[in-house]
Formats: sequence, C-alpha cells, structure tokens
Amino acid sequence: QVQLVESGGGLVQAGGSLKLSCAASGRTFSRYAMAWFRQAPGKEREFVAAITWTGDSTYYADSVKGRFTISRDNAKNTVSLQMNSLKPEDTAVYYCAADDSLVVVKRGPKLWGQGTQVTVSS
Repeated sequence: QVQLVESGGGLVQAGGSLKLSCAASGRTFSRYAMAWFRQAPGKEREFVAAITWTGDSTYYADSVKGRFTISRDNAKNTVSLQMNSLKPEDTAVYYCAADDSLVVVKRGPKLWGQGTQVTVSS
C-alpha cells in the first residue's frame, strides 16, 4: 500500500507559480498511475492532471492545460505538479492520488493524500 504526502502549497499572486510535490512511501510506487485533484470551497473535487506508470503519457483538465505540468520521479517516489500563470480560480485544496488503473486514477482513485492548500490572490 502506498501512502501519499503533499507539500508545496501556499499563497501566491495571480500570474505567479507554485510547485506541488507528493512523496509516496512503499516500494510499489512505480506500479501506480498518479493524479492531482483539487477541491475549491463549496465545489466538488475535480480532476486536474494524471500521469502513467512510466511517465510517458500525461493528461490534463482543460482548465489547466498549457499552464500546469505533471511529472514523476520513480527513483525518488515523487510526483510533482508545476503550476504556472496561476489564476484566482485555481484556489483550492490540492490532493495527490494514486491507483493501479489509469482509467480509475482520473475518475476515482483509491489512494489519497491529505491535501495542501493553494491560494491565488487577485
């Protein structure tokens, strides 16, 4: 079983950048597809980005395409989300997630981190 811990959230002005990291425990990290989700106040949790086991394919929500980049380092058991050109509407709690199914990781993964707050001021 993989355990996930996010870091890197904070307060940033609109147009700025942040990089979120997710550290995973367990030796089976490379078997999991990874994803980032977010949940804004009063809204449902939504998919942000996903990456395959090997990192050779990535997927993004339309709202972040071209601004966010997901990556992973299987040697270090980490997955990252580089967020550029941030907007106030990106304000949310961001969650790292994992599943052994790429299809499921984009919809309802079984493993979740505790979340990290990202606040973008206008």
